Amino acid sequence: MKKALMVMMVLTLTVVLAACGQNNKNGNNASNGASNSPNNNSEISGSFLATGSSALQPLVDQVSKKFMDSNKKVSIQVQAGGSGTGLTQVSEGQSDIGNSDVFAEEKLDADKAAALVDHQVAVVGMAAVVNPKVTVDNLTKQQLVDIFTGKVTNWKDVGGNDQKIQIVNRPSSSGTRATFEKYALGQKSEDLQGSIQEDSSGTVKKLVGETPGAIGYLALSYLDDSVKTVKYEGVEANVDNVANGTYPVWAYEHMYTKGQPNEAVKAFLDYMLSDEVQNGDVVELGYIPANKMEVKRDVNGNITK
Repeated sequence: MKKALMVMMVLTLTVVLAACGQNNKNGNNASNGASNSPNNNSEISGSFLATGSSALQPLVDQVSKKFMDSNKKVSIQVQAGGSGTGLTQVSEGQSDIGNSDVFAEEKLDADKAAALVDHQVAVVGMAAVVNPKVTVDNLTKQQLVDIFTGKVTNWKDVGGNDQKIQIVNRPSSSGTRATFEKYALGQKSEDLQGSIQEDSSGTVKKLVGETPGAIGYLALSYLDDSVKTVKYEGVEANVDNVANGTYPVWAYEHMYTKGQPNEAVKAFLDYMLSDEVQNGDVVELGYIPANKMEVKRDVNGNITK
């Protein structure tokens, strides 16, 4: 009986020790699993710079702040300077994202353009704007050409009051200027003596609003009551007319990277294309989600349904 009792005690102790060992093993596995959880591994960190288009800047500014609020270890700087500057800087590795209103092929050599990856995040319309006291409400293509080439210098020659026309232009590196010239004028324009040239769309808006007789052009995302928007060939510059192809002065908003983006930049670009941003920020700021367009345009400007 003593031997039997001793055998039973040994067996019981063995079972208890085995159970404890298994519990410790499971506990260690649970601890390791917590340290390697997807949330910890997927936490995004890093800093990057986006430069270029001032037409796209309001959208990138707003979305970048929201992204950083949700990703505390990410730092994003957004600078303007024009599409040409953005494309050049991303091509040369000076920035991580080059924001542009035009295709890279329109500003860079073929080899440099081929090295960039295009991320189209929205569409933007662009309109001629004048000082609110200018009485002209509509301009034809030819009238705009005459104004921006210096053939017409007084508003009375296009149906307005007897007042000198003051052109407020963007520099040649500007994608907004390239788009306006290509689709509103149908030709390039020279920098006329006496015209004002500004790097920023925000400054253009301020000067047009404050300068008597002034005319310039802005992305729809910049329009407010401080300037007066002029119809083009009788067609109003608004989101619906851009989307259905009635209004021709518009461009894709590109965010170029040199090769495939790193993890942080990719996460930001994916967020730019998310339903939250496309149906929220894009629409709110006066841009158009690319998937809402009823027409498409290639690099040569050809329109297809």
